[in-house]
Amino acid sequence: MRVAVLGAGYAGLTLARKLEQTLPDSVSLVVVDEQAEHLVQHELHRVVRRPSLAEEITVDLDAVLDCEIRQATVTDVDPDAGTATLDGSETLSYDVGAVCLGARTAFYGLPGVREHATPLKRLADAREIREGFLNLDDGDRVVVGGAGLSGIQVAGELAEMREDSDIEVLLLEQEDAVAPSFPASFQSAVHDALVGVGVTVQTGTGVAEADADSLTLDDGSELAMDQFVWTGGIEGSLALDADRPVVRADLRLGESTFAVGDAAKVVDSDGEAVPASASAAIREARVAADNIATLVDHRRGNSGEFQPRLTQYQFDVPGWLVSVGDDAVAKVGPSILTGRAALALKTTVGAGYLGTVGAVENAVDLVRDELDLDEEEPEGE
Repeated sequence: MRVAVLGAGYAGLTLARKLEQTLPDSVSLVVVDEQAEHLVQHELHRVVRRPSLAEEITVDLDAVLDCEIRQATVTDVDPDAGTATLDGSETLSYDVGAVCLGARTAFYGLPGVREHATPLKRLADAREIREGFLNLDDGDRVVVGGAGLSGIQVAGELAEMREDSDIEVLLLEQEDAVAPSFPASFQSAVHDALVGVGVTVQTGTGVAEADADSLTLDDGSELAMDQFVWTGGIEGSLALDADRPVVRADLRLGESTFAVGDAAKVVDSDGEAVPASASAAIREARVAADNIATLVDHRRGNSGEFQPRLTQYQFDVPGWLVSVGDDAVAKVGPSILTGRAALALKTTVGAGYLGTVGAVENAVDLVRDELDLDEEEPEGE
């Protein structure tokens, strides 16, 4: 019997590690991903200002997984047949599988946006944003389109990079507030933090079109710009025809296939839509691991139930965190934290995640760099 995990982002890696602990030895586990490394996506914005962090937020998959790993692009999935097409030609069959392919940046067919904007999904994107910003001159303007968490974080990093220059960092958001899918108290604190680091925030403003040196806004006005970063939304993997299919609380996409993380739109056991986020993906992966183990056990003939009872996912996270340059904002229960308390919490969460996926050395290095803890050289005798 074979179990396949398609994708090794937050959901895929968390799921694969738990399955390694729970699947019987007679069941083979295969993980498929385009890359040989796992990227800690929520720290990617840091690389724009501090390129050295790239090593700390990438984890070699073969260092943290003890199963078959295939480096390939999943180009199609048939969730009912239990097959995935790799690199457009190879067919991978599985008995139970999970689609954890994450999401891509959505450009919504807006003319010129894909051609003239840089997204923030890969290390190469962070490096391109950095290089473009360092080539700007005093008085230039960089526009960040989209004030979700990624847009907020990259705008904060760029604002801190200005030093004594008067480059304008302008954050545009189509909705009426930054972090539009989050609670109002969090939105307000994030807005204040952005203004505090010198970001110009403009909400209720959508982008209609882009060319090399200007944007056309929804109201028809023109906005000159010298660099354009786009974090305006997400769409599904091409393997799912750019769709993010809706899955219910058991996370089942097909008879023996689950969809976990940003690859799908998850509706939890209370009927609530789950926001796309790393914390939700990780928690969904734990439920998916339980359900995959249940199906495996059922198919191996160890359960008398005709239809196995599957665990239902309920969305429940302790709070939200976002970096804003050298500041951070955290919502923990009803409380809003900023400054050193929020920064320490965010660092702890990031390092804790790395620890859970077995990247302990990366976790230690991340804490040291984030909190500016330099190793002391031993004194000579």
